[in-house]
Amino acid sequence: MSKKNTPPPTLPSPAPWWPVAAGLLLLAFALLEIYGPALSGPFLFDDRYLPFLSPGFADNPLRAWVVGVRPMLMVTYWMNTRMFGLDPYWFHFINLVMHGIAGACVWLIAVKLLNHRVLAALCTLVFLMHPLQTEAVGYIAGRSDVAAGMFFFATWAVFLYRRDPAIRVGEVLLVMVLYGMAVLTKEHTIVLVAVLLLTDYYFNPGFTFEGIRKNWKLYVGLVVAAIAPVLFLFRTLKNANSAGFNMKDLTASDYLLTQVRALWVYVRLFLAPISQNLDYDMPISRTLWDYGSWLSLLSWVVLAGIAWAKRKEWPLASFGFFLFLILLAPTSSILPIRDVLVERRMYMAVFALSLIGVEFLRRWKTSSTTLAVMTAVIGVGLMAVTYQRNQVWGSALALWSDAAAKSPNKARPHFQLAYAHYEKGQCVEASRFYARAAELQPPDDQLLVDWALALDCAGQSTLALSRLEEANRLKPTAHNYALMGMIRGKTGQYDEGLAALAEAEKLDARFAMLFAYRGNIYLARGEYDLAIGTFKQALGIEPELGPAIQGLRNATNAKAKADANRR
Repeated sequence: MSKKNTPPPTLPSPAPWWPVAAGLLLLAFALLEIYGPALSGPFLFDDRYLPFLSPGFADNPLRAWVVGVRPMLMVTYWMNTRMFGLDPYWFHFINLVMHGIAGACVWLIAVKLLNHRVLAALCTLVFLMHPLQTEAVGYIAGRSDVAAGMFFFATWAVFLYRRDPAIRVGEVLLVMVLYGMAVLTKEHTIVLVAVLLLTDYYFNPGFTFEGIRKNWKLYVGLVVAAIAPVLFLFRTLKNANSAGFNMKDLTASDYLLTQVRALWVYVRLFLAPISQNLDYDMPISRTLWDYGSWLSLLSWVVLAGIAWAKRKEWPLASFGFFLFLILLAPTSSILPIRDVLVERRMYMAVFALSLIGVEFLRRWKTSSTTLAVMTAVIGVGLMAVTYQRNQVWGSALALWSDAAAKSPNKARPHFQLAYAHYEKGQCVEASRFYARAAELQPPDDQLLVDWALALDCAGQSTLALSRLEEANRLKPTAHNYALMGMIRGKTGQYDEGLAALAEAEKLDARFAMLFAYRGNIYLARGEYDLAIGTFKQALGIEPELGPAIQGLRNATNAKAKADANRR
């Protein structure tokens, strides 16, 4: 009797790929929409001082880009210029692409830590869509935070998805390479070592040092690799005027007492992202008793004690709390930085706070459908607020109007708002905001010179000359005297204008614009040969100087016309 053939076991059908692809396309479309206003915006604020915007720098070979600080960041800018030129749209677009990649890494990390795809999706949406991310993503100079965050999260994901609890040699090398790319993009990612140690302690296998002992070779390698960047950072900060321990008016203790307050502002902005500001006016705490610093410090110490004591009962919340402090430690602890409260510093820490919130949600006895609906509602709400914030980042005028309104007693937003008006040709408004900035802070020579240009543009030449004289009393420069010569020449004071230009030449005989201004005076006086010679002198110093090229053309045409009339 023959046995019946048993049918082969039926293999489960693979999950369809199209829902994932559709979801990713929808997410990409949403990111493009909410960041759309900033994508179309110009270079703003510190963007203008990025090295590649210096004349001729963008044409340099790659080696000229990477010799300074943050070489990996400069590589991304170099690739931008090679592919798309200097169009600000594409710099913004690449920022957004990097943000999307960072979000994908956050998703992988969240899935591993939470083992719950819906809540992992919530963490990812919060990271991608939260309005606190606008400054880092929508600000071209903020790429340092986005690119560093991308490498940081990629390194962490590789570490979490290793095959065995004890990391293998190949995986160590990949972690080391990605870690190096993160640190060479922005120095604050050096704290990744502490994040991996924290991860091993909490989750490998859980609240023991076993995982750390198994991966000791990795940690030794990471610490050794971090030595050179740390030494380089301290050497760089030694001569910096916006950060470091050499700032006499902002000590390490001042900064720490201010930062324990700033941390609560960051938490508030995460929970209720209203009244966001590019330029916060936060007073410095000089003692424990200033602005309630003692209470803020005490609250963080108490919360740290609770988080440690409850680490086994509330592991994700405890982990997220310490992760938040670790991620902000480089910028919000004892290393003084001139700007004490900056939203883009929260770029990676947004994920840490979302983990704390998710701890409570995963204990909620409800269906996955309810959680999915709630995730969608939160995502849509964040998208709406983030879109509104991106509209502010769409233009310099909107951005600085917003900042000046929210920091009415701080000089810098008013100064920048004045310059934004000046760029638009709104010279009366520009003069008014320069005056306001000068009321809020003793004006330096830069403010006085820019104010003079706005006054001259508004037809107030006498006041413009007065501002330039003040600037020269603070810091006499060829530029200041040249502008005085230009304004006097425009108002028919030719001899006085030439005298001012002579002073400019004494200070800097290679300042090309003074010769262009002098040529204009000669041209106005009908001294065409002198004008032509002077314009050529300017072009001998700076061959591409537009005013000199136009002036030479005008002088040559005027001389030809005068010669023809004489004939």
